Amino acid sequence: MHAVVATSTLLTLSLSMAARAEPIVIGSKNFNESYVLAEIMAQLLESKGFEVDRRTGLGGTTICYEALKSGEIDVYAEYTGTLSQVILKTGALAPTLEELNAGLAPDDLSVLPSLGFNNTYAITLKATLAESLGLTKVSQLPGQDFEVAVSHEFLNREDGWPGLAAKYGLDQQPTGIEHGLAYQAINEGKIDITDAYSTDGDLERYGLTTLADDKGYFPQYFAVPFIRNDLPPEVIAALRQLAGAFDDASMRALNARVVVDGDDFVTVARGFLVNSGLVSEQVTIHMPETWQLILTDTTNHLVLTGIAVFVGCAIGIPLGVIVFPNPGASRAVLYVAGLMQTIPSLALLALMIPLFGLGTVPAIIALTLYSLLPILRNTITALITIDPELKRVSLAIGLNPAQQLRHVLLPMALPNILSGIKTATVIAIGTATLAAFVGAGGLGEPIVTGLSLNDMSLILRGAIPAALLAIVAEFLFDRLEKSLVPAHMLSGKLPE
Repeated sequence: MHAVVATSTLLTLSLSMAARAEPIVIGSKNFNESYVLAEIMAQLLESKGFEVDRRTGLGGTTICYEALKSGEIDVYAEYTGTLSQVILKTGALAPTLEELNAGLAPDDLSVLPSLGFNNTYAITLKATLAESLGLTKVSQLPGQDFEVAVSHEFLNREDGWPGLAAKYGLDQQPTGIEHGLAYQAINEGKIDITDAYSTDGDLERYGLTTLADDKGYFPQYFAVPFIRNDLPPEVIAALRQLAGAFDDASMRALNARVVVDGDDFVTVARGFLVNSGLVSEQVTIHMPETWQLILTDTTNHLVLTGIAVFVGCAIGIPLGVIVFPNPGASRAVLYVAGLMQTIPSLALLALMIPLFGLGTVPAIIALTLYSLLPILRNTITALITIDPELKRVSLAIGLNPAQQLRHVLLPMALPNILSGIKTATVIAIGTATLAAFVGAGGLGEPIVTGLSLNDMSLILRGAIPAALLAIVAEFLFDRLEKSLVPAHMLSGKLPE
């Protein structure tokens, strides 16, 4: 009888996993704790036999939420206060799971029971500064001459600085800063106050203290797995094992292991799961070497850049050839291409998510749009500025328009066209580092992670190869130009 039940259970699990052939996609925001929780969920599911795809460092709440709604990711760790204040906009300070799930039901999303810790926002400053001024609560800040910088999301979100300033009558004018860099800025004396998460491992590292929220402004921020309802029941059951597995102190300790002790997310997550009895020590985790990570990131970066510039050339050069005889059309095309350059890169990537999802597609489309202007501008300018006398000579010897374009105009314009492609390539290499925010990988991934951890070695692991790629691209285009363009056109002298 027991054998029948076991066989039936195993068959049900196998059928369920077969029905869900694609991997479970786990996302995270771009700060330390979110990376840790994503890795814990990923390893827990992998220990149960599920294939997992990690899409970490996706930026802020909006990007992760849109990715979850569109099905680009299946689960990420969110916070009850963020759900009530930012996503559902109910204003509830202590929302229940039932209230949250009722609001999320129209999007076919839900949250699972809390992981157990409350990572609320806090206002923090150096403990020595607070002690010298006798500061213990937020209501003592009005009128104080402090340099304030807060994380970009906190600067604008409804449960962030705007509401806090109104509640307490704060008159300081904060600037935005990457969350992982704010603590270093305080430590170096460049700012006095920033926002913090109450479970941050950096609080003790930099000798910071938090001020009491004596007017009860901040909601509760209990961490919860935020999931799509179409997840297999076995996946949901596995994630439910994490309910109540943490408290504030244990989460702060895990965060400190990363930012203070320098352990990686994989090691920290595995240690927690083993110590909690959720994963057996027999389960082995294979971590790639640093050079393998650099090679993978560089390859992904080259793919993103190469495809984007190729598509940009395929669109920009023919379009430039078509419109250059008409000054009005040329100005209009260049104006539209110029407008694309004025859209901030992160904003453009975020706008792409509802249309094209996460991953390489939105990144390539955004990079293509950014590459169009230099290619178009150089193509049109090169063709317009060709000596009219040459055009008349080509017409006089009987060349038709197509022959003029092939044998006279394009060869004469080639140096400037190549220069535009080179500029587009260098721009794409630099801009592609932001593709990590939409899960496209590349050399931006270690940079984003390094910023969240204030880890210079990680930042350099992405920045140095990206800089080298730009230098190599410049060199290769110079060589290409010398091989394709006659020497007298490069020197400006007639051949002897």
